[in-house]
Amino acid sequence: MFKGLIVVLTILVSGCSVTAAQKEEVTWYFSLATPEHYDVWVEHLEFELSGVRHWYHPAGSMSCCWIGPYGPSGVSGYMEPFPNFVAIQWFSFAEQKFYQRLIEIPANWKKRMMKRAPVVTPRSVRMEPRDTLTFGLAPGGEIVVWMMNQVGNEVELARLQANEMDRNPDIYRANTREYLEEHGEYLKEHGIPLTGW
Repeated sequence: MFKGLIVVLTILVSGCSVTAAQKEEVTWYFSLATPEHYDVWVEHLEFELSGVRHWYHPAGSMSCCWIGPYGPSGVSGYMEPFPNFVAIQWFSFAEQKFYQRLIEIPANWKKRMMKRAPVVTPRSVRMEPRDTLTFGLAPGGEIVVWMMNQVGNEVELARLQANEMDRNPDIYRANTREYLEEHGEYLKEHGIPLTGW
């Protein structure tokens, strides 16, 4: 009986260690998105896990995608280790405004992202963690944060308001000229919605 108890405990402990190992094997990613026609230039994108690592990721120009078959998605990269702070600063070409926000990542987001969700491919459906945090940057300085592992199964986590910065937009004069050549007519027809994103 004693040997049987040891065997059962060994199986339970090894089962727990496999589960812990599976959790540690998740590779984390980030993605940035912006509504089509409302391009931005991301000047700074920084991540931090306090006391462990602080790092910067280049982002630059972004022009898509908020919703539909290609969104939310855009500039993306690794997010290792999983951070507790994210800082974003960007310039909105449509508004000619600068925005910034320091986002404190709630501790429960990582746990929520670990819950497996379907990833659908032409050959299979498999269950995987939602391993990507997507930050949507909309006019008016609105930030929408989703967790996802595939376009189409995103779950909204938060809506945040960025702070407007007092800076001269002339530093992006040439980029703005190019932007308006491509999207100026669209802006005249549709304006710049500040809500409803």
